[in-house]
Amino acid sequence: MITRQVLALTGNAAVAFALKQINPDVVAAYPITPQTTIMEEFSQYVANGEVDTELVRVESEHSAMSASIGAAAAGARTITSTSSQGLALMWEELYIASGLRLPIVLVNVNRSLSAPINIHCDHSDSMGARDSGWIQIFCENAQEAYDMTIIAVKLAEDKRVRLPVMINYDGFIISHSIDRVEILSDEKVQQFIGEYKPEFSLLDRNNPVTMGAFDSLGGFYYEYKKIQCEAIDNSLQVMQEIFDSFELISHRQYRTVEKEMIDDAEIIFVIAGSFCGSIREKINEYRSRGIKTGLVKVRSFRPFPDNSYREILKNAKAVLIFDRSTTPGAKGGPLYIEILGSLYGVEKPPEVFNFIYGLGGRDLELDEIDKSLEITEKALRGEVVDRVHWISLKKKEV
Repeated sequence: MITRQVLALTGNAAVAFALKQINPDVVAAYPITPQTTIMEEFSQYVANGEVDTELVRVESEHSAMSASIGAAAAGARTITSTSSQGLALMWEELYIASGLRLPIVLVNVNRSLSAPINIHCDHSDSMGARDSGWIQIFCENAQEAYDMTIIAVKLAEDKRVRLPVMINYDGFIISHSIDRVEILSDEKVQQFIGEYKPEFSLLDRNNPVTMGAFDSLGGFYYEYKKIQCEAIDNSLQVMQEIFDSFELISHRQYRTVEKEMIDDAEIIFVIAGSFCGSIREKINEYRSRGIKTGLVKVRSFRPFPDNSYREILKNAKAVLIFDRSTTPGAKGGPLYIEILGSLYGVEKPPEVFNFIYGLGGRDLELDEIDKSLEITEKALRGEVVDRVHWISLKKKEV
């Protein structure tokens, strides 16, 4: 039996509560909208003596990640958070954290990148960092943000992984909206994540190690990068194992790729983040009209589970991929490009369409989903249509 405590929390408050239960050794952060209230609430737990965390108030996000790298290298359980330009300012340090195989957890509250200045949600910040060597996990709601923050600690610290993990959820839509969140007990959380025993510590004088050494021509940089890539690829199996163990204490089931109503689906929607709920509502409506639609929800974006997507999508007639970010200079959004790659070699691949939506927090009305379905049905009837569409534009040309 699981004793369930249900609270009404915003996404940021739920993450702050998870941080309190994790009780990390070090948290270094700098305020930026819409991440700020995570650290505001967590700093209250620190001030009240509810955690033993050393909260480092740094002068920038670059410093936040630098301090996190130093703390993690010293053997401390370390967590930070940011959004948007803050993540961009960490760019240089993101590669160092992953290259040093440091199990840092970063909570990224998704927000658009400037210019022009915009404080609302899209996925351009985390997608821009997709090749930095971090594991990336996406959340649909506050419950998932709470759960994934706890899961991320165990995943990052697993000796088979030892990589930093980035948790992503939509700014304001999740971060500042109140949701129903089932909270585990402090004891359950501590038992789940366990005591952190670092593989190496720069402060262990009896077992000295070198981190971040110069490794140029004639060294092993090339081989090391191959090992790093293998580690993040292998983390997919470990991630699922941890999801399964979390289900035992929470009764909440997670998969590296989430699928709903897929078994007989002919048209499949693929999306990451909070808009899954709206897509799900439309799928139920379509099914009531006899249109066999299904949903694939992105959980792990890095590593990208391409084999799973290939198996799930290969028998569909059409796949509609919704991207909340762009890849300027490339044809289509990052999720679209990844899934196209995963379907390469399928004997009779489905028709695949990309819909760019929601940049800078632009609302996507439900009738726009109807339009995406209409475009797809035209293609299935043999009409020539574009593969990539920007939907909900105020003008056709900007």
